[in-house]
Amino acid sequence: MRFISDNAAAAHPKVMEAVVNANHADTAYDGDAYSARLDSAFSALFERDVRVLWVTTGTAANCLALAALCPPYGGILCHRDAHIEVDEAGGPGFFTGGAKLILVDGTGAKLTPEAVAATCERIWPDVHQVQPKALSITNATEYGLSYRAAEVAELGQLAKQRGLAFHMDGARLANAVAFTGDSPADVTWRAGVDALSFGFVKNGGLNAEALVLFRTDLAEEIAIRRKRSGHLLSKGRMLAAQLLAMLEDDLWLTNARAANDIARRIGAGAPDRLLFPVEANELFLRVSADEAASLRALGFDFYDWRAGEIRLVASWDRTSDEADRLAAAIAAL
Repeated sequence: MRFISDNAAAAHPKVMEAVVNANHADTAYDGDAYSARLDSAFSALFERDVRVLWVTTGTAANCLALAALCPPYGGILCHRDAHIEVDEAGGPGFFTGGAKLILVDGTGAKLTPEAVAATCERIWPDVHQVQPKALSITNATEYGLSYRAAEVAELGQLAKQRGLAFHMDGARLANAVAFTGDSPADVTWRAGVDALSFGFVKNGGLNAEALVLFRTDLAEEIAIRRKRSGHLLSKGRMLAAQLLAMLEDDLWLTNARAANDIARRIGAGAPDRLLFPVEANELFLRVSADEAASLRALGFDFYDWRAGEIRLVASWDRTSDEADRLAAAIAAL
């Protein structure tokens, strides 16, 4: 009963079917019929014209976006637990050609305008210090907290006032939207976001993520950067077909709701152990080493976090029975 990561989840059957259906001769790279439909499909979802590029990983989506939003001599404000800081092996610095990540604190890996402004105020506005040029947030955060549209808008307003580009790492944006009920438009471009890394692999995709550009003027540059970095696949239609399948009939949202529901069921069995509220599909619990061993002995798989803490990640393909069994096992510790 695997709750170690939604990255390990199965690809949805409709995604696999879409890949099979795309397995025929077509124009190479991103000139195929499937890739040609991405802009209009995502424009309908976000209620405005957008440009969309497929990539294979969230790291690539994040780094390509930040490379276009921040110059090599600039700084990118992000939480100190952000994926771009902790889990991308220096990728943002590599792709941007040297931009610095400027780390900000916040409960549950969540940024507030006050914390971002305070960090900016500590930086002298002269040539001796790296000046902030971009702001990046993760929704849902690395601790499973979801930004409401109003919260993103406050950060977007601050970014505009300070002349910062605004990027959102949406590896689990589907889970955040499923929790808050906000529209994709309200929580992104209407709140000031310039570029979005929209995650699909964790939510039933196979190997395709979407880089959504609300600043459409960035598309040409990022297309060149994608090629230069080795991310322009020759059979791009296989990736585009996956994204289109996930958008059809809001499969992306259905899957996210299913994963969130599994997380809520598990959290119900451990309210006193939760480090943070369950606002997406991740749970962080206080569990001793011996207790973790006893859960594993029952067949549950999860990730050891910090000392005395574990992380559980629900995915679209877990069952209610598994969730209830895990909740009962935790409650019985």
